[in-house]
Amino acid sequence: MASKLIGRSQNRKVHLVRSHAHEEDIPGTVNVKAIEGDDAYLGQALFPVPAEDPNDPLQWPRSKKITILVIICFYSFLGNAALLGPGPYLTLWSEIFGVSPGDASALISYPNLAYGFSSVVLVPLYLKIGRRPVMLGSLLAFIAGLAGCSRANSFGELMAWRVVHSFGAGICEALPVQLVNDIFFLHERGKHIGYYTFGMCFAAMGTIPAAYMLPTKYSWRLFFYVNLAFACALFIFTFLFVEETSYDREAHMNKDASPDHSDERVSKSLEKPDEAIVEEAAVTPDRKTYLETLRPWGRIDPEVHALTFVWRSFTYFLIPQVLWVVTSFGTIIGLGALAFNYVFPIKITAPPYNWSASNSGVQSLGSLLGFIFALPFTSSSDRLAGYLTRKNNGIREAEMRLGVMLPAMVIGPAGLVVYGLTAQFNLHWIGYFFGSGLASFGGYFYYCFTLAYAVDSYNSSTSEMLIAINVGKQAVSFGLGFGVLDWVTKHGYATIIVGAFGGVFLANNLMLILFMLRGKQIRRFMSTSWLAKLHGRS
Repeated sequence: MASKLIGRSQNRKVHLVRSHAHEEDIPGTVNVKAIEGDDAYLGQALFPVPAEDPNDPLQWPRSKKITILVIICFYSFLGNAALLGPGPYLTLWSEIFGVSPGDASALISYPNLAYGFSSVVLVPLYLKIGRRPVMLGSLLAFIAGLAGCSRANSFGELMAWRVVHSFGAGICEALPVQLVNDIFFLHERGKHIGYYTFGMCFAAMGTIPAAYMLPTKYSWRLFFYVNLAFACALFIFTFLFVEETSYDREAHMNKDASPDHSDERVSKSLEKPDEAIVEEAAVTPDRKTYLETLRPWGRIDPEVHALTFVWRSFTYFLIPQVLWVVTSFGTIIGLGALAFNYVFPIKITAPPYNWSASNSGVQSLGSLLGFIFALPFTSSSDRLAGYLTRKNNGIREAEMRLGVMLPAMVIGPAGLVVYGLTAQFNLHWIGYFFGSGLASFGGYFYYCFTLAYAVDSYNSSTSEMLIAINVGKQAVSFGLGFGVLDWVTKHGYATIIVGAFGGVFLANNLMLILFMLRGKQIRRFMSTSWLAKLHGRS
């Protein structure tokens, strides 16, 4: 009796969130009408509904959630910076290793492909054995790859180690979205996915320190030494503060709601009325201790079948909302980030600009400014969706967040026009920064909110969807960025960057109108298709 009273006293100190929100028959349509006793945000019940268990990640203190978010965002930044940062080294590497600049660009293109395709292995793995052990293991691979790059002496050796560290860090393309889905509620999702996206986009500035490291004693190797030091520190912080977020919420709720469990408690209350209240309070588990959260292994899920999970994830390419995320990320990365990183160092070090190689990485300042100006709008889609939900009597639709993307729909392609014309006619160098800034400003909205929209639409299938998204976007960006130097040399900057790339970028962005007007009808149709039946199987 005494131990039960102690457990009751401890659990009273923790407020457990309660909610009766639920998803309607159409995926992505959520009823968030609050009733008496519900925890709510701006009058709307919280979704997903957490278990009455302090170990449920949705019940964790906000300080813990933000700590995890900061760590995973920094991992996203560091992984992308290590991938794209060596852009200023392409000319130098082509001279050192005796290859053409186009072949040297493969030191970014192929690692970029490995970065995305690692999701095929690592996402099913973190679903099977837990997020924490996979994240720690991926960091070890990242560290090993960076160490190998810093000591590489041939083109083949450098390529191999670049692929290793990119494959390891590739998990931070899927895991941040998974963790946001694990630990945050629906009304916070767009904002926190946005912060992860900013960490990924902020990595564009990696070319700046990379370029300024060229004149140093260690030249390009210093870039990998610095990344290696940060990766080791990140591993330590991850081990200390990132708890396992995999949690079987449905099993916990079913246990509490099962008839046998209820009958047992009623029987005990009839036999021992004096202990009934104590028994009811003791149902809530105790919170794990800090030492228990440091265990490097996670929760093994016997229901995850890796091969089935992998092949089934590719059927998500047939879902329009998911395909839109793939094309949005792929075009922005391939047409924007890769094209900028490839073209600028070559143009700016040649006449009429004649900048030094150490200054060739500052082009990313334009992209960085674009992302910074877009950052204050990170929570705008959540605010708009919340407002429209209140107007809609507590029924939230996934498309309600999309309206904030309308200005970005044309701003991004306009940036490519400015950039391409500047390169074609050797206009003032400010055009490179202004063009990349506009493209990055518009791209930030599509990075954040197409992904949040897809997660809202198919919340229960987030993990499978992430494999399709990451593989698809890296394949698209690889295809678009792989031959960019050869294309512009043969056809000209205006034809490729303005005409071809700008046209593809605009066509993708205009799909926003379709989803704003017909997104719910598409979700309704997909929910009754053979794909819905396939995805519903365990």
